[in-house]
Amino acid sequence: MIAASTTHLGLIPSYDPGAKVYETVRAARQYWTPVWVVVDGSTDGSAEGLLALAAQDAGLRVIVLPRNQGKGAAVLHGLNEAAAVGFSHVLTMDSDAQHPPELIPVFMAESSRQPAAMILGVPVFDASAPSLRVKGRRVSNWWANLETLWAGIGDSLFGFRVYPVDALRSVMRDTRWMRRFDFDPEAVVRLCWRGVRPVNLPAPVRYYRAEEGGVSHFRYLRDNVLLTWMYARLFAGFVLRLPALLVRRARTGLSR
Repeated sequence: MIAASTTHLGLIPSYDPGAKVYETVRAARQYWTPVWVVVDGSTDGSAEGLLALAAQDAGLRVIVLPRNQGKGAAVLHGLNEAAAVGFSHVLTMDSDAQHPPELIPVFMAESSRQPAAMILGVPVFDASAPSLRVKGRRVSNWWANLETLWAGIGDSLFGFRVYPVDALRSVMRDTRWMRRFDFDPEAVVRLCWRGVRPVNLPAPVRYYRAEEGGVSHFRYLRDNVLLTWMYARLFAGFVLRLPALLVRRARTGLSR
C-alpha cells in the first residue's frame, strides 16, 4: 500500500473523457495517494462512475463542478481546495490515459528534492502521435521559450507536471485568462516570469484512436486561434518585463 502524502497531491481535471477516465484514475491510484478528480461539468455519465469509485476508495476524491468552465478553471478549483487542506504541490495529468501514471512517484520525488521548481514532463512520442500535433507544438514551444528568454521550458503544452500550489494560485489570481485550453502554456510562462525554475523530465505519451476509446476535445482551428491570442498577450507582458528578465538572466549566468 502507498503511504498517503500530506504535501503532494495528484490532480486530474476531467471533461467528457469517456471510459478511459476509469483506467486513468485506477492507474494513478496504483502509484499515488491521494488523487483528486475535478469533473468539469461532464455530461457523459463519468461523474457518476467516478463518484462510485470514490465511494470504495478512501484515497480518491471526486469534485463535481456544475458546468463546464475549462481545464484551467478546473485546475484552479482543485488548487484552492488543495491549499485549504495544506497541500503544497499538485501533479496534474489528463484524464484520457495519455500520460504515464508509473512516473507519478518519479515526478513527485523530484518535486520533493526541488520544491521551489516546477517539474515539467517532456513528451516522448511514439507512432500513435498525430504528426500535425507533434509539429504544431514546436511553434508553441518556440514562443514560450522566447517569452521567457529561454529559461528552460522543455515543452509548453504537455500537461503532466508538478506545480507549487502557492505560486500557481498567485499567478492565476493575477489574470482572468488561463482558464481554458490556454492553461498549460500560459502557466509555465507566467511561473517563469515569477522566478519558478523549470525542471524537465522525459515522459512517454500515448494517443488513442477513437476505436480504442480515445476522446479528444482538441479543435485545430479554434484552439490554435486561442493559442495565437494567448502568445500575443504574453508577448506584450514579455516586453514590459524584458529589463527585469535580462537582469535575472545575467545574474543566473554569473552564478553558474
